[in-house]
Amino acid sequence: MALPEQLLLSDLLQRRVRCDQGLDHGPGLIGWMHPPVHRLLGWVTRPSAFGNQRLVWRLNQLRGLGEGEAYVQGEPAETDPATLERLPTLFDAALLGQEGQPLGSVVDAAVELRSGRIRHYLIARSDPRLPGSSRWRLTPERIVDQQPGVVRTALGSLDELPLARASVRQELLRRSRRWKEQLEQETGRWRDQIDQVGDRFEGRLEGWLEEPPWEPQGRWREDPEDPLEPRPEREAWDQWESDSDPDEALPRSQPRSRRDPGADADPWV
Repeated sequence: MALPEQLLLSDLLQRRVRCDQGLDHGPGLIGWMHPPVHRLLGWVTRPSAFGNQRLVWRLNQLRGLGEGEAYVQGEPAETDPATLERLPTLFDAALLGQEGQPLGSVVDAAVELRSGRIRHYLIARSDPRLPGSSRWRLTPERIVDQQPGVVRTALGSLDELPLARASVRQELLRRSRRWKEQLEQETGRWRDQIDQVGDRFEGRLEGWLEEPPWEPQGRWREDPEDPLEPRPEREAWDQWESDSDPDEALPRSQPRSRRDPGADADPWV
C-alpha cells in the first residue's frame, strides 16, 4: 500500500512493524520527535512483551502501510525505557490556557510523512483512552511556550479551536443547535405566511364591509319595507282568497268525490 501524504501518529502506532526480511518487531509504542521545530523523527516499538528492549525506527525507513502492519526497511536502533524517558516530547503534555488553567492534554498529531513536519496536534479534554471522546486541532503557531510535560497557549477555552472529531455528546449538542436554528427559520417562515394570509383576509373583510348591501333581482327580491305593515296589494289578495269558493277553485275534470266528501258515502248505510 502506498504511503499517504499525511498520517496520524496514532494510526502508525496501532500497526505492527514488519521489516523487509519478514520479521515482526512488535507494535508501536511512542513517537520520537524534536519539539523545538515540531517535527516527528520516528517511532518506537516493543518487540517482546517480556524484557526491556525497545527498537527505534526512523520515519524515512517507512516503506508502506498494510492492514494492521507497517513495512520498514533497514535496521532499527536498540534502546531501553530509561533512555526513552529522557527524550523530550510534547505528547501526553498538559495544555494550559491564558490564565494557566488546564484545558486538556496533547494526545495525537497529524504528520507529513515526507518531511516529518507536524501540521497540528490533537487535544483531548478528558482521558484519551475513553471511546468517542472529542479532539480539537492545535497548530504549532498557537503555542506560546513549551516545557517538558507542559504546553502553554493564549486560549480561553477549547471552543476557540476547530473541532477535529466530535464526541457523542458534542455531536448531539451540535445537531440540537442546528435543529433549533432550522426550527426557528421554519417558524419564522410560517409566521410570515400566516401574517400574509391574515392581511389578505383583513383586506377582503374591510372591502366587503364597505360595499353597499346586496339587493336580489327578480321575483325573490325582498321588499325593504316592514313586512308587518299593511299594504293595499296584500289586503286585496287576502280579500280575494276569502271570497272565492274552495270547490270552484278545483278543476272541473276532478271527480265530485274530491269536491264533496259525502257524495261517495254508501246509500244503504
